[in-house]
Amino acid sequence: MNDLLYKKLWLLFAQAVTICLALLFVVRLFFPHWLENANHTIMVKEATVLGGGVKPVASSYSFAAKKAMPTVVNIFTTKNAPANPHQKFLDDPAFRQFFGDQLDDDGPTQPENSLGSGVIVSEQGLILTNNHVVAAADEIEIALSDGRKMSAKVVGTDPDTDLALIKVDADHLPAITFASSDKLNVGDVVLAIGNPFGVGQTVTQGIVSALGRNHLGINTYENFIQTDASINPGNSGGALIDADGDLVGVNSAIYSRNGGSMGIGFAIPATLARQVMEQIISQGGVTRGWIGIEAQDITPELAESFKLHQTEGSLIAGILRNSPADKAGLRAGDILLEIEGKPVTDSGSMLNLIAVLKPNQKATLKIARSEKIMNVAVVIGKRPKPTLAKE
Repeated sequence: MNDLLYKKLWLLFAQAVTICLALLFVVRLFFPHWLENANHTIMVKEATVLGGGVKPVASSYSFAAKKAMPTVVNIFTTKNAPANPHQKFLDDPAFRQFFGDQLDDDGPTQPENSLGSGVIVSEQGLILTNNHVVAAADEIEIALSDGRKMSAKVVGTDPDTDLALIKVDADHLPAITFASSDKLNVGDVVLAIGNPFGVGQTVTQGIVSALGRNHLGINTYENFIQTDASINPGNSGGALIDADGDLVGVNSAIYSRNGGSMGIGFAIPATLARQVMEQIISQGGVTRGWIGIEAQDITPELAESFKLHQTEGSLIAGILRNSPADKAGLRAGDILLEIEGKPVTDSGSMLNLIAVLKPNQKATLKIARSEKIMNVAVVIGKRPKPTLAKE
C-alpha cells in the first residue's frame, strides 16, 4: 500500500516539474520581455529620499566650501613709487624755461598694486597670509566675502616660512577652524580657496599629491603639502581645506612654466602655520632653535664612503666657532641620525627638527662617527637673523 502511494506522489511531482518546464519554455519563446522586466526590477536600487524629497549628493563638497568661504579674504596691497630725486629741479620754472617739454615724461609714477588672499583666524580680525603678499606693501586693504572692505596692518612676519599675520579693526568675523595637517594622507580630497588673477573668490578641488616636500628653494624652512587643486597667482595666502571645511594648509606657491597652474601647487601645513601665528601673537616674532652647523644630504656615494647601510641622515660639513654644536664637541664629518628621538631623513628635516626646539633646552643628538653610534647632548641656542641658509 505504501509503495503504491509513493509511486503516485512521485508521478505527480514529475508531471508538475514537466509542466513548469514546459511553461517556462513557452514564456521564454513567445514572451521574453516578461522575464527581462522581472530581472530589471530585482537589480534596481532606489536612492534613499531625505525629508523634503532631496536626494543626497555624494560627490558634492558644497558643505565644506560654504563653511570656509566666508573666512577667506581678498588682499589688495599698494606700494608707493619712490620719489624722483630730481623732482625739485623739474618743478623749478627757471630750469624748465631752458629745457621746456624735454623734461616732460609720462606723468607722475603710479603706485604699484598687487593682490593675494588671506584666511581669518580669529573673530577679532587676525588674518593669516603669505609674507610675500604683504612684505613690500605701504598700504593693505582686505575685502570680505560679504563685500566689505577694510584697511589692515601687519602684526608680524616670518620670512623663513613665508607667513605673515595682519589685522583689521573689526569684531565677530567668521574664523576658520584648524585641522591637524599631521593627519593628512596622500590621496585625501582638498579644496583651495582664493582670489586667482583678481577674478573673485574661487574654489578648486583636488587631492593631496605628496607630503613633506622640501629642497624646493622657496623658503628656508620647507615642509610643503603638494596638491593638484588649481592654485594660480592671487591664490597666495588663501586656504587649503579638507572635505570637512577645516584648514589644513596655507596656499603659498606653484610650479609653473607659464605663470598658470600646471597641477603642482604647494601649501604650508596648518600645524606649522599655527605655531608661527601663535609665536607672532605672543612675542611679536618667531624664535627658533639653532646649533650652528652647515649640513648636506647623504648621497649614495657618501653613504658608501662612510660605510652607511642607508642614505638617510645629514652630514655635518662645517661647524661655526663657539656655536652650540662646537661647544658640544660635534665635528665636521659627523652624521646626524636622530634629534630628540626623531629620525633625520635629510638636511631639510634636520633644519625643521632643530627649529622647533627652544633656546637653552638641552637636546640629545644621535650621531654616527667613525662607524660608531653615539649620543651627544647639545644646549640649543637661538637662531640669529640668517644671511645664509645654515643651521
